[in-house]
Amino acid sequence: MTTPQAALTIPSLEVVYDTLATAIDQAGADKAQLFLVKLALLNANALGDPELFERQVSIALQDL
Repeated sequence: MTTPQAALTIPSLEVVYDTLATAIDQAGADKAQLFLVKLALLNANALGDPELFERQVSIALQDL
């Protein structure tokens, strides 16, 4: 298990959101789902902790 890192600040989260929104637009509606899966796998690998990734997926599914 990896050591948790500090959470992003609100301004940093806004940068991440803008980057993600731009990338989804670039991928296009027909490739957005594939892009998001690839991004999720890359980030899971960067986390290096499958249990943490599973927790993040559960949190993301809440209140959809």
